[in-house]
Amino acid sequence: MKTYLTYGFAMALGGALVSLALFLLGLHDSPSKLDTAQWIQMGCGFAVGITCIVLGTKARRAEVPPHENFGYGSAVACGVMITLFAALIGLVTNYIYTAVINPNFVEVLLQSQAEKLEANGVPADRIEQIQKMSATMMKPAVLAVFGFISGMFSGTVISLITAAYLKRSATEDALDAPPALT
Repeated sequence: MKTYLTYGFAMALGGALVSLALFLLGLHDSPSKLDTAQWIQMGCGFAVGITCIVLGTKARRAEVPPHENFGYGSAVACGVMITLFAALIGLVTNYIYTAVINPNFVEVLLQSQAEKLEANGVPADRIEQIQKMSATMMKPAVLAVFGFISGMFSGTVISLITAAYLKRSATEDALDAPPALT
């Protein structure tokens, strides 16, 4: 449990630091910069997620004695548990970011959405309807929940992929050796 929490906390902290850095660099201040910020955040988020899941799974695998299997299922479960802790902590940090640190962020998101709709030729009255509906959904708590869901999804996908490389069968030498006395 400690391994999951440690690497989940590191993963959430990494994501929060990326968001904070983008905010401090002014990339969350205007719709024109938001696309760039989202690409940077997605790339850094995957890098942090992959790193924390791989390192956490390796640490958990090292805790399992060599004579015991640490199969694909165990590796996936480890990655998902790390992701769960990261997503739960991220739920709180996302809420704090959108409600306290950058309360203007929702407005920037709505402006960005309106500009994209306008560029696609959507009529002004339809854009206004979409904006009203979006404004009801873009509250800090709702954004935090969507962040939790997307974090769980992407972390689970990463875990499914990395588990194929991080699984370990029980070693033959360890199976033939007498059990270690502790």
